[in-house]
Amino acid sequence: MSKSKQLTYSQALTELEEIISEIESEEINVDVLAEKVRRAAYLIKFCKDRLRNTEEEVKKALSEIKGTEETEQEK
Repeated sequence: MSKSKQLTYSQALTELEEIISEIESEEINVDVLAEKVRRAAYLIKFCKDRLRNTEEEVKKALSEIKGTEETEQEK
C-alpha cells in the first residue's frame, strides 16, 4: 500500500482479515509471521482508534442537535 494514501477503516479491516486468514490457513512463512503479527496489532489499534473517534463525533453531533432543538422549543 502506498504510504502517501491515507489508510481508511475499510482498508485496514480488509488487510486485517487477510492477515488473519493467512495465519489461520497455516500457509504463512514463519520468517514473516512476526511482521504480520506486528502489522495486525497496528491495524487493530488503528481500527479501535477510528471507532472511538467516530463515536465521539457522533455523540457531539447528537448533543449539538439536541441543544438546537431545546433552544428552538424555548422560543
